[in-house]
Amino acid sequence: MPKMKTHSSLKGRFKITGTGKVKRYKAYRNHLLSGKSGRQKRVLATNPVMAPGDVRRLKQGLAQIK
Repeated sequence: MPKMKTHSSLKGRFKITGTGKVKRYKAYRNHLLSGKSGRQKRVLATNPVMAPGDVRRLKQGLAQIK
């Protein structure tokens, strides 16, 4: 049986913490930031931990990400 490959688009969107939780990155943080308030940019800078129900759907695609 061949090795399972990580889905390429998921590599940059999610990160697995040392305890096994999955962190995601928020949208609206890449460009056009001059029109956003400082508070909005600060809130967007945080990387929340995903809900357990969403993590179950990602497990197969994130097989090789450490």
